[in-house]
Amino acid sequence: MTLIHPTAIIETGAELDSSVTVGPYTVIGPHVKVGAGTTIGPHCVLEGHTTIGCDNHIFQFNSLGAIPQDKKYAGEPCELVIGDRNTIREFCTLNIGSPGGTSVTRVGDDNWLMAYVHVAHDCHVGNHTIFANNSQLAGHVQVGDWVILGGFTVVHQFVKIGAHSLTAMCTLLFADLPPFVMCQGQPAQARSMNYEGLRRRGFSPERVSAVKLMHKALYREDLTLQVARARIADLVTAHPASRPDVEMMLAFLEDASLQRGIVR
Repeated sequence: MTLIHPTAIIETGAELDSSVTVGPYTVIGPHVKVGAGTTIGPHCVLEGHTTIGCDNHIFQFNSLGAIPQDKKYAGEPCELVIGDRNTIREFCTLNIGSPGGTSVTRVGDDNWLMAYVHVAHDCHVGNHTIFANNSQLAGHVQVGDWVILGGFTVVHQFVKIGAHSLTAMCTLLFADLPPFVMCQGQPAQARSMNYEGLRRRGFSPERVSAVKLMHKALYREDLTLQVARARIADLVTAHPASRPDVEMMLAFLEDASLQRGIVR
């Protein structure tokens, strides 16, 4: 069986593993590299300095590696790097980085990007995320592992989204979203923590209890952020198994934008 359809255009210089499948009328540029087992559907355009790992499933009508939607971009050889085992559904747009950022847009492993998702220049997406239909990331957004974005979520540029957090449908994120937090609204407001998601991922009752206490300190006791951080740091004494979760939360709060703050 022919793995590359005869109507596809693979430009000289492109590096595709022999097991890659390419559908009809897809165009792949000269600086594109695609790893073993990846399937690329029909009518896709892969261009720029784009590297795609193994066992990805890229559905039809996707644009990967186009130049950033940034007027300052002047043709620099910036990159798009996609890891392994990702699913990218129809009509997604993932742009290369920009010289004003990290120069690399990066998507990790085992992510599920539904239709019409946009990942702008210099975004860094972790592993095991789910972006529902029409989720939109502006430039320089950082997304942690296991994040779920509800449909039509819109994320402002430079926003950070912590691991295990979740947004409801039609959420607007203008501030950093701490780990574990479930939010909703325009602009987003914290509603709860992602307790059910944590249980499904094997978090022990002790760790989930510590996350509940983090939520209480951040959102239920009318504390300043400084006092809430001290209260969260003290959780390790009573809940030693929660140390990695507490350390992740404290590191996120320490690095949160002074200009935008966090979702509260």
